[in-house]
Formats: sequence, C-alpha cells, structure tokens
Amino acid sequence: MHTSRLKKLTAVCGAASLAVVASGCGGGDDAAASEDNPTTLTVTTFGTFGYDDLYSEYEEQNPGVTIEANNINGSANARTDAFTKLAAGSGLSDVVAVEEGWLGSIMEVSDQFVDLNEHGAEDIADNWVDWKFEQGTDPEGRVIGYGTDIGPQALCFNGDLLEDAGLASERGEVAELLGGDESTWENYFDVGREYTESTGRAWYDQSGFVWNSMVNQMEEGYYTAEGELNIEGNEQMRAQFDLLAEASADGLSADQEQHDWGNGQGFVDESFATIVCPPWMLGTIQGQLEAAGGGPESGWDVADVFPGGASNWGGAFLSVPESSEQPAEAAKLAAWLTAPEQQVKQSEAANNFPSTLEAQSEIVEAGTPNELFNDAPYGDIFESRAEGVVAQFKGPDDSVIQESVFRPAMEMIDSGEATADEAWEEAINLLNDLVVNN
Repeated sequence: MHTSRLKKLTAVCGAASLAVVASGCGGGDDAAASEDNPTTLTVTTFGTFGYDDLYSEYEEQNPGVTIEANNINGSANARTDAFTKLAAGSGLSDVVAVEEGWLGSIMEVSDQFVDLNEHGAEDIADNWVDWKFEQGTDPEGRVIGYGTDIGPQALCFNGDLLEDAGLASERGEVAELLGGDESTWENYFDVGREYTESTGRAWYDQSGFVWNSMVNQMEEGYYTAEGELNIEGNEQMRAQFDLLAEASADGLSADQEQHDWGNGQGFVDESFATIVCPPWMLGTIQGQLEAAGGGPESGWDVADVFPGGASNWGGAFLSVPESSEQPAEAAKLAAWLTAPEQQVKQSEAANNFPSTLEAQSEIVEAGTPNELFNDAPYGDIFESRAEGVVAQFKGPDDSVIQESVFRPAMEMIDSGEATADEAWEEAINLLNDLVVNN
C-alpha cells in the first residue's frame, strides 16, 4: 500500500487536513441504487468544475441517488486533502477529482483506487484523446481515472491596453505580432519590452505561471520519461529560467499573487496586458472579473498563439477510491460525468476544454462565441492549440516542485529579492529539502 510514500507526501503537503468528506452511506454489497435502495454518493472536486447542474441532472435520471458535493479551493489544497485521507485510510469521497500535476503521486498508490476496467472502462476508451486515457492508466494497465478536461494553452490579452500602446490589438494581428506558429518566448518578451517601455506597465501577471508553461513545453520536465529527477544540471531548463528572470528584471512582470490578482483588480486596473491561458483559465478570469466588477467591456480577448509552441497545462480525472462502499455506483457516476454529452455542458459552465473527441467536435461545430472575451471563437482556438500537444510525464512530486520549489523562486525574482543565480540556488536547496532528502 506504499505507506512510507504516503507519509512522505503528507508531510510535504502539510499535516493539516481539510474537513473530512463523509464516505458513501450505501450498502457494502454495492447493490444498485433505486428508490427502494436509496444511495448517497459523495464527490470531491476543486476549483471551477461546472458540475452543479450535472449533479441535479444525474439525480433526476437516477431515482434513489443523492449526490453530496464538496469543492475544495484550489488543486494544491485538494492534493493535501487527498493524501491526508489516503494516509489515514479513510475519509475520501466515493468520487475524487485528481489534477494532472499530482497524478504521478496518485499513480504510486494506484492500488488504493478502483480499476475502472472492472466497470466498463475498456468499452468507452475510444471516447478520449489517446494520451488522456493513457494518462489515467497505471503501469499494470489498471484504469484509475476518467479524464475530464485538457489544458492546451493559448494567450489571453487585453486588446484595449495593446491598442493604447500602439500595438496590434485584434486577435489575429496579436497572434501574428507574437510570431504565429513560429512564436518564441524571446519574441514574446521582446514585444513585452516594447509595451512596457511605451506604457510603464507590466506585460504579464507574474512569472510563476509563465515558468510552469515553459516547463510543460519541454520534452521532459521536472522528471525524465524514466521517472528520474531532471532539474540539477538541466541546461535547457536553466536557460529558460534565466530568460524569464531577465524579463522580470526588465519590468515585464506585475508581481501579482497567484490565483488572486488582488481579488480580480489586476484584470481591470491595467496592471498587466497578457496572461498565459489554458482553457480553464478563462473560467478563472471570469470569476476574477466578476469579483472586481468587470465584464466584456474590460477588453480581454484570447489569441490562437502560444510562445514556444504547443503546451498543455492542467486537466483532471475522476477516480474512485477502494475505500468507497459502493464502487459500482461511483464508477457509473464518474463515467456519466465524463461522457461527451456531459463534457459539453461542463465546458459551457466552466470554460474548460473537453478531453473527449466527440465533445470537442460538438463545441467546434457549435461555434458559440465567448462574449466575455470579445466573442472569441472558443472551440476553434483551443482545438487549434491542442494540435501537437503531447502528454509530458509527471513524476510523483511534480506539483510539489512547481508549488513549493519554483513558485518561491519566481516570487523572489519578481519582487527583486534575488538574482537569477540566487533564485536558482534557492530552488535547488528547496528541492533537496522537500523532495530529494525526504
């Protein structure tokens, strides 16, 4: 059961657990739910999943089923919650959302999750983009997660701010300005320097998200494909780190707080003009704009371009822990929530991009413009950005390295507290303390 590994991960993520989610109250024999055999299924998600209406729909279609939903604030907190409960041996919901960034650590304890092949996974495998289904399959061939969304990256920008700076401001022109299919980070930063010199304002929100995007583009990120740490002595990674540090030193970063942006004020007060945008980020920006009193008039748009080429950031899976007392009912719910029909509805509610082929096609064919982002053709843009995406191997501590090793280093750079050399050294020290020596 990999107990030592669970203890290590719990220590890294923090010992404090969030409120325990009650396990399902169905019978241990997992009898089919009905009005005569009422069953409560618990579900834990994080961030913006867009499932609220789907829960109600499922309950209407399945008399006797009641869904108790728990949504945790952010993927990092959800990871802590999951591993605390795995270490305790109890408390996990019947269906648990797992983020791509910590899927590698879940794979190390995959025996604690139900093999969905036992509940029909093989029959619906063709629903998904190949690499997404493969990500949810452990080395023994056990399917432990049904894919929800994927995160092909585009670039969000504020057209009003670019226009004020005398730069291209229409989405097609912005894509061309940044190099189109040949866009590079060097070009992105050079355009940013032009913007910053013209306006005195920052080009992007903060360096942590840019760094994450850079790493995700590499053939091998924090880990090699064989599962070995891939940071110390990695000349490509260090070169990208220095490139980003130079951009920050030149004033291109607004040094915003990750996932907060001044409670959304950064999106309405001209603090920055661009932000890296996997599709789920559009939903995040919508929430931020609403919190700050902004809307379609705020000038935000999304362009079919991304510096350095194809990149995937994020996407999640629905898994069923072995601790569930009704694995068949839980697996049925997970399969329904991730079916193409429901992925289309989830996309409409949460602005994410589906991982199933049929749902992707339906969204593209519908051609529904995104009003908040200057009527951007959401489906066309993210279908285009998904071309060339290859799933990068994520090791067991991938999300820990991103959040607890490189996030502090990037904050040091953005605040001017450290040079690139000093920040890199701090990152290596944190890596050794949190990962290597634990």
